[in-house]
Amino acid sequence: MAGAAAEQRRLATVVESWLERPVLIVGDAMLDEWRFADSERLCREAPAPVLTLRRRISAAGGAANTAVNVAALGGRAVLVAPVGADVAGDELHDCLDRAGVWDRTVNQPGRPTPVKRRMLAGNQILLREDSGDADDALDPEGVTRLLTALSCATEELRAAAGGEAPTLVVCDYGLGALPAPVRAWLVEQRERYATVALDAHDLADWRGLAPTVVTPSFAEATRLLARAGGATRPTTGIDLHLDHPHGDPSDGPSELSVGAAPGGVRTDEVTENHPGPVGEPTPGEGRVALTGDGLSVTGTGVTVNTRAGEGVDRAVLAESRLAELRAHTGADVVAVTLDTEGAVVGGADGEPRRSHSTPVPASHAVGAGDAYLAAMTLALAADAPLPTAAQLAQLAATITVSDTGTCVCRREDLLAALDQPSETMSHPALVGSDELDAIVAEYREAGRSVVFTNGCFDVLHRGHVRYLEQARALGDLLIVAVNSDGSVRRLKGPDRPVNPVEDRGALLAALACVDHVVVFEEDSPAALIEAVRPDIYVKGGDYPPELVPEAPLVRRLGGQVHTLGYVPDRSTSAIIERIRSHSQDPSPATSEREPDPSLSSRTQAS
Repeated sequence: MAGAAAEQRRLATVVESWLERPVLIVGDAMLDEWRFADSERLCREAPAPVLTLRRRISAAGGAANTAVNVAALGGRAVLVAPVGADVAGDELHDCLDRAGVWDRTVNQPGRPTPVKRRMLAGNQILLREDSGDADDALDPEGVTRLLTALSCATEELRAAAGGEAPTLVVCDYGLGALPAPVRAWLVEQRERYATVALDAHDLADWRGLAPTVVTPSFAEATRLLARAGGATRPTTGIDLHLDHPHGDPSDGPSELSVGAAPGGVRTDEVTENHPGPVGEPTPGEGRVALTGDGLSVTGTGVTVNTRAGEGVDRAVLAESRLAELRAHTGADVVAVTLDTEGAVVGGADGEPRRSHSTPVPASHAVGAGDAYLAAMTLALAADAPLPTAAQLAQLAATITVSDTGTCVCRREDLLAALDQPSETMSHPALVGSDELDAIVAEYREAGRSVVFTNGCFDVLHRGHVRYLEQARALGDLLIVAVNSDGSVRRLKGPDRPVNPVEDRGALLAALACVDHVVVFEEDSPAALIEAVRPDIYVKGGDYPPELVPEAPLVRRLGGQVHTLGYVPDRSTSAIIERIRSHSQDPSPATSEREPDPSLSSRTQAS
């Protein structure tokens, strides 16, 4: 037991070490839409269930979900991807904001945001509707804007990390976000990234990238091997084959069905006189063959010895081909994911490592591969040994599949699974200014970075929440200083604040992204800044950091200043004015809902 506890502490140390690790994610971002319905009868027109929609959930998918997982696990995630100027794109932006991902996506008018809509009844997926495919190619201007965003995001991450080279994650799911010019640019700029992870449906498109790690599914790995070709060995004995549906789905591992190889009887009819089918599938059949005499790769399939003993499965096949996969991809590490069967991982030492997972319904496993990729990447970027990285990646994927929906693994959940709950200090959220010195010193002793911001936060709205979530993503601890009622009156006028400081402070303290709230009486937070000495001071607005009044003080104390730019949402002043206008003119003509001009406003924490 003591040894197990020590191992869990060692793994938890790695999780702590990747905090704020800068990671740039690029690729096919999509929106996952889940529609949950009840079904109690069939319709009269056809033997089809009648569905009554009960609730709808939207989540980031594809490269966007990988970015969400990186942020949830404690990394500093920046997403660069083309996103349509449509409702689905707006929802995807919201998902990224809520997760604390730095949204550097590129608006692509006329190109829809890819969406995967799943309809469920009783947690069983009944159908899925996909929109968005590789035919929705980026135009030349879109490619140029994407390359500019990539270069700027790379330098932004490097600056935020004090000059440290960021990690790159490439998610290529064949939906057109990574055309040839973008792939060529990433290959050419490889030296700008310390660690590179690649998850691609067609690994052959990425020759020359020299990734640190690739994470193909079993189908993607065998497709690459089949294209690469190899020596054919004569085969005898019992053969099985795995049938690949033509055109693998573009959002995850292929579904494989086991059957008889061409020209033979079914496996359940194999006898001593009928040893089973022989022969390789033809190129048009697109199959992976498991034959009876050994391991080989041909132009059309892969073979494995089925008489090596019980339990011979896809893991055995993958283990036998790790070296070739490394050679064909140029990767230091290859992790072949096997869906509910876990994964097989191999590195330069040639030693395969097997991890296992718990079988779950398909509706529980959507996005589990994104959690695996995020944890594997963060661990390798933090210089964790490969066995440790493989353990943490499998654990992150496994603990996310407990319920229906798109999988996201949080750092707190990963640490809890290791019996190492994330460290929480025993301080209340609402604190006095005289307590801050001791609290901050305790956090600093634990090696945690402090982010500080201030504002009136009079009528708390979604713009505030986004702003605070983005601020929290910049460090380990967020302290919010809120103006007292007297201070707000001096700054905003005699009719403000609308809500007393007790209410404003309580609402702020209830937000998950806020660690501590402190009230200050002065018009300026300078005295609190002197006491806290924040690592990062955050201000909202459209001005550069140099124009922030507190910037000289923060920099003199050794901190950085960040302005979060525009936060598109509702402003406090607009909300108050709308309430007043409704109370003054309650007539039906004015009570009809009109477009809210404040939706396009870009506000700071006022």
